[in-house]
Amino acid sequence: MKFYFTSSNSTTAIKAKNKFIKKYGQTKAEKADYLIPIGGDGFLLKSLHDYNNLKKPFFGINYGSIGFLMNTIKKQNIQDIIKNAKKTEFKPLKMQAINLSGKKFKSIAYNEVSLMRQTHLATKIKIKINKTTRMNELICDGVLVSTSAGSTAYNLSAHGSILPLNSKLLALTPISAFRPRRWKGALINENDSIEFKVVYSKQRPASVTADNIEFRNIKSVKVHSSEEKSCEVLYDSNHSMEDKILNEQFDF
Repeated sequence: MKFYFTSSNSTTAIKAKNKFIKKYGQTKAEKADYLIPIGGDGFLLKSLHDYNNLKKPFFGINYGSIGFLMNTIKKQNIQDIIKNAKKTEFKPLKMQAINLSGKKFKSIAYNEVSLMRQTHLATKIKIKINKTTRMNELICDGVLVSTSAGSTAYNLSAHGSILPLNSKLLALTPISAFRPRRWKGALINENDSIEFKVVYSKQRPASVTADNIEFRNIKSVKVHSSEEKSCEVLYDSNHSMEDKILNEQFDF
């Protein structure tokens, strides 16, 4: 097995990377069999963005603060774990946004796309699903669309639904909804197209973020699931992503 190790900028992650390279060797990303990001969840997402074009499987190792998307390695042999690892497909969201000047932006998100207010004023958002208006005006701090893999992250903190990996659903979740106050969001078929229009976008500016990539002063956003840049992420067979998501629903 040939590995490419990459790490976040934290001291512990860098030390771990050097230790793994000394033990297993280092191969260029283009020629490696597996890509090994070392750090936290944010660094895994960054690595998926940076290397998805290589079509290589990822095996993340946790040296971050949370590490929900990562594997925990103690004294086990990485090669043995990978041989028996469970594969999980991370299918991203494709996001298209237009700002107040008419400039268009595109990005992808493996966790979520979130549309948020930029000032002290609540944002007002019109929501369409498959070109049909489902809500004329959501007054809120923001709204997000989450993948199943990302449903235990920001989405869960916003009281959104946790989605099983094989559910083929997206979570549409309001962030601090003011009106309608009791709307808790919706579950959307992953093949559906979601469109947000910021009402009074000049007076109530909003920004959109796809994972860690942000665009400001946005007036409209379109989001849909895409297989184009799907990534294969490997998990220890004793701690699969499916098990983590199930356990999260019973963790109080």
